[in-house]
Amino acid sequence: MKVILKQDIKGVGKKDQIINANDGYARNYLFPKNLAVPADKGNLANLQSKQSSQAHRKELEKQAAMETAKKIENILLKLPVKSGENGKVFGSITSKEIVQNLEKQYGITVDKKKVILQEPIKILGMFTIEIKLFDGVTAKLKVDVIGE
Repeated sequence: MKVILKQDIKGVGKKDQIINANDGYARNYLFPKNLAVPADKGNLANLQSKQSSQAHRKELEKQAAMETAKKIENILLKLPVKSGENGKVFGSITSKEIVQNLEKQYGITVDKKKVILQEPIKILGMFTIEIKLFDGVTAKLKVDVIGE
């Protein structure tokens, strides 16, 4: 019997996957626990429309991420910090400060987890930081750390 899974089931399949299940297993376990529905025409049509709307939503998110990436590519973010001799910064600049200044200076909101910093910035100078906005969409932000 073909069924459409409503949830991930370990050893069986993932959500919205169509599988072949034994009749008894489907009728006595999957259907009563509301883990699956029969794969009839109506349920298949619902699944297909759900998948197409998810694909459309992902495409819109990707387009928005590409537009944000274009904006970020043209930005030179200036971060004034207190520094000591030899251009060493008191403390360090982390992805949190970069995201806060990007939003404050340019109004672009990015999740701090998306900023790829191998280690916090501890010296003055110009840096290029990669921001992963979406799957396959990254932007390079130029950050100028200047002393006060």
